[in-house]
Amino acid sequence: MAETETRDILLLFDVDGTLTPSRLVISQSMKDFLLEVKKRAVIGIVGGSDLVKMQEQMGAGDVTKMYDYVFSENGLVAFRYGKEFSRKSIKQYLGEENIKKLVNFCLHYIADIDIPKKRGTFIEFRDGLINLCPIGRNCTHEERLEFFEYDKKHNIREKMVEALEKQFPEMGLKYSIGGQISIDVFPKGWDKTFCLSLIDLSKFKEVHFFGDKTMPGGNDYEIYEDPRTIGHRVTSPDDTRRQLEELFNMPHV
Repeated sequence: MAETETRDILLLFDVDGTLTPSRLVISQSMKDFLLEVKKRAVIGIVGGSDLVKMQEQMGAGDVTKMYDYVFSENGLVAFRYGKEFSRKSIKQYLGEENIKKLVNFCLHYIADIDIPKKRGTFIEFRDGLINLCPIGRNCTHEERLEFFEYDKKHNIREKMVEALEKQFPEMGLKYSIGGQISIDVFPKGWDKTFCLSLIDLSKFKEVHFFGDKTMPGGNDYEIYEDPRTIGHRVTSPDDTRRQLEELFNMPHV
């Protein structure tokens, strides 16, 4: 089947909370279901994490070859049919002096936060963004859930974003609350809408985006609200599947 010639709908998916439970691995049934959907539409995966973490969550097999497009770090590292075709660097954008100022401020800020637990890896430097994590990315899954509930009540990440915006108004950065424990920092315009600039959208009659963090400040918000996409707010991988079944009139299994 000449899929690229017959599929005129583009489906873009967030990973965490949309195709997989947060920071867990995709189920085999979901992988099989996506392969069925792929017969009907072009599929792109758009994650905030780097490719290594995306690969871990999307399970066995080379994720860049399983789907038509894979956009890690919001599309700042982009693959089509298994081959990298675009890459942007936040290091080049900011420069070492600004990176040092940002990192120093964040380390001091996180050190002064009073939260129930702190672990390790509070700052993670990626190609296209800097990931900040008040509890530390080395936390266990249970500690992650505990922090997520604590953050809902005390707005730890929201307050940190406000502090960063106040401290660095001149850097042209966007601070996006993503997943359950972290904040993504990247140049304005380098959110998930960036991936749209890398695709010839004229080839598709419809472009759909599915994500769970679609509220203002969430890392799916901009692409969900973008006029070029039809946005779908989902609550879980099961909800994503349900909405796809309705979209394509597929039988529920």
